[in-house]
Order: sequence, then structure tokens, then C-alpha cells
Amino acid sequence: MKKICILLLITGWSMMTDAQKREKIHLWPGAVPGETSEKMFAAVVSDRSGNVTRLTNVTDPLMEVYPADPANNRGVGVIVCPGGGYRILAINLEGDEIAAWLNKLGYTAFVLQYRVPRKETGALQDAQRALRIVRSKAAQWNLNPEKVGMMGFSAGGSLTARSAILYNLNTYTPVDSADSLSARPAFGMLIYPAYLDMGPGRTITPALKPDAKTPPMFLFATADDVHGNSALVMAGALRDAKAPAELHFYQAGGHGYGLRSGNPAADVWPGLAATWLETVTEPGKQANRLSRKPADSGKTSR
Repeated sequence: MKKICILLLITGWSMMTDAQKREKIHLWPGAVPGETSEKMFAAVVSDRSGNVTRLTNVTDPLMEVYPADPANNRGVGVIVCPGGGYRILAINLEGDEIAAWLNKLGYTAFVLQYRVPRKETGALQDAQRALRIVRSKAAQWNLNPEKVGMMGFSAGGSLTARSAILYNLNTYTPVDSADSLSARPAFGMLIYPAYLDMGPGRTITPALKPDAKTPPMFLFATADDVHGNSALVMAGALRDAKAPAELHFYQAGGHGYGLRSGNPAADVWPGLAATWLETVTEPGKQANRLSRKPADSGKTSR
């Protein structure tokens, strides 16, 4: 028993130190634009239901870096935006666990702690700044700066869509040379997105007007998700704008499942997304896509 306890202590310490060593990039070296609160560490909400770690009161936005294994690095970066209704960030369910999955597939991930609660304008500023910082440091992680995209869940899907469509909107005063770079993500992945149907009669949110230059988007949602209409109206708007889009709309799954096994939607979307991401970032493989089985989802059983 003593040996088992020692092993558990060593393993726990190792996991803790690995997390502590992971690079954290604070987005704003000086004042955070539009932020009136003092910069502080995000607060962890006491509610841990569903084995979800929830952060709130983000006043010092940052990215946590998950580099791809050099032996498997595809040269593609993905900024991951957790959901939480713009109130909290489901940081493990829709952040850390997603980053680990992307790493297994050969992608470098950046888990974004954007401003919450109820700071949608600040969140867009954070997303634009994050994209520019990753591009400015792309060589550090052996990335192609033209292959930096975004992926979001629920409210993070809303933020990803807003970033992909409003990339030409100047939301803050430039801070440094990174801000001379484009804020247009190379692609957007919207997994059970929310808040995209805020127009009259649950139509597309009025500020979101995609055009032919909107980057390619992957959308996944289910019919029994209260926010499922968001994916439908966004896919329709992208189609009308002749912007590249792929929509998967399944019968059941609900909302907020991330990658966790046992949910019918969680069991299927990772393989579809992995195949799409490979073909959109490696165009030479597009021609063979229809004749192939979906890529390995990278999931492991729990």
C-alpha cells in the first residue's frame, strides 16, 4: 500500500509540474483594452458538476500552449475557445481535453482564456489579439502562420464565428508589431455553437454578414440542442455568401458534451472534424477525401 501511495504522489506531482511548465502567453502586456478591473488570476467556480472546471472573472486574458510533438507536427495552429455562455469558461471539458486531442492529431493548440463574464466585446478583442500573437511567434512552434485557425464550443463557437466574419473590424488600438498581422483565422470549427441566431425570427445575428472571403467553416450540432438553430442559420448564411462550409446535423446529443464518451454526438463529431481539418489544411488530400473513411478521431476510451 505504501508503494502505491508513493507512486500516486509521484504521478500527481509529475502531472502538476507538467501543467506548471506549460507556456502561458498573456495577451496584453499593458492595460487590457476596455477593462476596468485589475488584472488577476481567473477565479475557479465552486460548481464542479459534470466533472467540469469552470473559470470566471477573467481580467488578464491568456493562452495556454499545447505544442504538437515535433515528430508529428503538421505545422498548423488551432486556437481553442471554450464555451460557457460568455459567463464562465468550461476550461477542461472544452479547452484542455480538446487541446490534448488536437495534439494527438499533430496540431499545436492554444487554449484561450477570453474575458468573462458578459464581455463579448472584450472576448472578440482577445480572440483577434490571440490570432496575431500566434502568427507573430509561429516559428517558435514550427507553424505556418497562414495555417492558424480557431475552434469553439457553444459561446466559444459564437466567438469563433465572429472572429472569422469580423476579422477586418479594428476592435482595439495596436499594441506592438504583432498587431500589424492579419486577424483572419485560416479556418473556423463550430461545435454546438450558440448565439448565432439572434436576428428577427431566429435568423442570423445581424452583425454577422459572411462573404466569399470568409474562411472555411466546419459546423456540428444536433436537433435536440436548444442552440441547434445557430448552426443551421450560420450554414445557410455561409452557403448564400458562397463561403466554404460543411454542416453535420445529427438527431441526438444535446449540448456541452465535448469529447466525452457515451454521448452519441461526442462519439461521432471528432472523426468528422479530424477529416475536415486535414483536408482544409492540406488541400492536396481533398481529391481523395470522398473515397476515404473518416480520420481517426484521436479519442481514447474513458
